Amino acid sequence: MSLGKQIKQLLIGDPLNPFNPQILRHVSLVAFLAWVGLGADGLSSSCYGPEEAYIALGPHPHFALYIAIATAVTVFVISLGYNQVIELFPSGGGGYKVASQLLGPHIGLVSGAALIVDYVLTIAVSTASAMDAMFSILPSTFLKFKLVSEVGLIFVLLLLNMRGMKESIKFLLPIFLGFFVIHVCLIVYGIIAHHQGLMLIVPTTIEETKNTIAAVGWIPVLALTLHAYSLGSGTYTGLEAVSNNVNRLREPRVVTGKWTMFYMAISLSMTAAGMILLFLLWEPKPQIGQTLNAIVFHSILGDSETGKILLLITLLLEAGLLFVAANTGFLAGPSVLANMAIDGWMPNRFRHLSTRLVIQNGLFLFGIFAIAILLWCQGKVSLLVVLYSINVFITFSLSLFGMCVYWARQQKKASPIWFWRLLFSFLAFAITSSILCITLITKFQSGGWLTVVITCTVIFICLLIKRHYNKFSKKLAQLDIQLKQPIVHPLNPVPMDPQQPTAVILVGKSTGVAMHTLLNVIRIFPRHFKNFVFLSAGIVDVESFAGQSSLEKMRSEVNENLKYFVDYCHQYGIAAEAYASFGTDTVEELTNLAIKVSKKYPNCIFFSSKLIFESDNVITRILHNETPLTVQRNLHLLGKELVILPMKI
Repeated sequence: MSLGKQIKQLLIGDPLNPFNPQILRHVSLVAFLAWVGLGADGLSSSCYGPEEAYIALGPHPHFALYIAIATAVTVFVISLGYNQVIELFPSGGGGYKVASQLLGPHIGLVSGAALIVDYVLTIAVSTASAMDAMFSILPSTFLKFKLVSEVGLIFVLLLLNMRGMKESIKFLLPIFLGFFVIHVCLIVYGIIAHHQGLMLIVPTTIEETKNTIAAVGWIPVLALTLHAYSLGSGTYTGLEAVSNNVNRLREPRVVTGKWTMFYMAISLSMTAAGMILLFLLWEPKPQIGQTLNAIVFHSILGDSETGKILLLITLLLEAGLLFVAANTGFLAGPSVLANMAIDGWMPNRFRHLSTRLVIQNGLFLFGIFAIAILLWCQGKVSLLVVLYSINVFITFSLSLFGMCVYWARQQKKASPIWFWRLLFSFLAFAITSSILCITLITKFQSGGWLTVVITCTVIFICLLIKRHYNKFSKKLAQLDIQLKQPIVHPLNPVPMDPQQPTAVILVGKSTGVAMHTLLNVIRIFPRHFKNFVFLSAGIVDVESFAGQSSLEKMRSEVNENLKYFVDYCHQYGIAAEAYASFGTDTVEELTNLAIKVSKKYPNCIFFSSKLIFESDNVITRILHNETPLTVQRNLHLLGKELVILPMKI
């Protein structure tokens, strides 16, 4: 084994066999692990969501009581709404699939684009907030290293996720549980220690509300409260992650998904509402280089040596959980990208899995984009939270509106539960769409415009890709019909002679492209080749990895396609045979097959086709011809000949 392969194996682990019936069970998640891996995003937002809401209230901090109550209630309402999504879409896809199938493909595109930007921002904002917690422990002179540390943290997460989802979650499990336990204990202790103030919160809040309304009117009071509530709405982020990744959960998926949502709702409402209550009771004052969480926990724990140690542990666990939350972006984001690639909105390469059965190309893309946004925003959490919340609530609103449409249609079927389901969905939709509108209006000039521009840019790129794939698919379908030759009665197989000249043809999904290659080889080299060998690689991607039946279907399709070409040659008295390989990397599988065949047939030449477009540009180069050119380069390095024949589309 080469040094490069040894290093790769050390870093990301041994390859996994996708055809092993037990492998799906190995990489799938029980509710508890799913709560850790997917729920960290929502739970960690209690580190910055309540703080943003509390600071936005300015001289009226007691209005935070309304936000605490609203947070606890709306978390459960939205969770119930997403339970319905899990029921209807047990194969995953969440907000993207809901919008696509219930509201139309173009609305689904908007939801998917918002989700992509959302998960990129999940990585960026969680990383920035994690470093804020870490640097709250350190002297202010270290702040100049914060941005560099954030970029380094993203690289660590990228490497960790290359090993696989379950492995990364097991590594982060102690951090998640430690955060939850110590924060619940501190919240309970902080409230009990200030129980006299707790009894005064309600009458004080009512009194302050009456006085403020009398001074400025009820509309400014409502606007201030809603504005602060919308800024703290980052607390709800992460609730959609379960519905996006139901396909990764242990069977029965729907039950596992609902239990995961329940764990998430309980933990999120307790920590988020609890932190707001602590702010009300302990009244922390903002300080440079310190988070409000750090300030209020310092007040609760005191200046004793034990208190300092507990504060250090608490802030380290906060940073650790935010690290886990950033990991959620790497877990859930590439799955959305892969689902969009299946529908033709994204390049096909984003469907492909690595040897560790993770969406490698998606991981790299999310890591690069997160670093770019982090650098642009200079790691400012207040700005990142604004960008973050807008995209989160675009997806929330579209998903829940889709559920409203679905349950409204169920009225005709006289379903006994349709009305209550519709009511829940509409209530959740009203909440999320209101937050979206308020955040957009109040924060558009403060950075909200950037997330709108980024999301619209993603949508525009997706439209170009889809337009190209639609044109290409129509032309390829016509080509398949035109070039597919009938198999009348195949003659008895002609024996192969390994010493004779042999043409080895790479076969993809399109029958027409492979037939074009075969006919051109026969035309260019009349009667030269005595043997024809057909090679094909069945690729395990996000779509085929949905279950064992999908894998078997993919295997059957590949073998049938190869059998067609062998039978075609046999009916004309030409010696032919075929080889298939199955894995996660097309190039690697075809290269290994080529090496195997060249040993058996030393006098062989490999052939493939390259698509030529009338308007060749950067997009067509990214979307096509990746496989033949890479295989050619690999074979040339091994001293083998691969001839690429042009095929004009």
